Amino acid sequence: MSREYPPRPIVGIGVAVLRPGGVLLCRRGNPPNIGAWSLPGGAQELGETTITAARRELEEETGLVVGELHLAAIVDSIMSDSAGRTRYHYTIIDYAAVWQGDEARAGGDITEVEWAAFDDLARFNLWSEAHRVIRIGCDLLGLAPPAMSVGRTTGDPA
Repeated sequence: MSREYPPRPIVGIGVAVLRPGGVLLCRRGNPPNIGAWSLPGGAQELGETTITAARRELEEETGLVVGELHLAAIVDSIMSDSAGRTRYHYTIIDYAAVWQGDEARAGGDITEVEWAAFDDLARFNLWSEAHRVIRIGCDLLGLAPPAMSVGRTTGDPA
């Protein structure tokens, strides 16, 4: 199934890897949103559970392995073309996890990884839903980030 103009939504997976004071971000190397910063993640594959997909995508894109994954949010990302047709449609299942101490590296379709301080997130122009997922993840994991900006409101598939 093509990701562009799909006949039905694609299940995407995202992981907010958190540590005191920050979150791991990835720069996208493929459309949609090539060059944009987001949480690590990608598409679930047939026969894969969402947890397995989250672990696979995280390891492929960042080289990281984490412990327990906590369901943080479910987000819809729908992007239309100029004619109003649905060009991309992702239903993204986002998890949160605590960083285990390994060094992150860019892999797969990711061109860069960076640990972003909570008080520096505005620099990354994240989608507003990414900010929401990070806040929820911090609450779930007992981390308290400072106030974060709202971010851009256009869709940002994982």
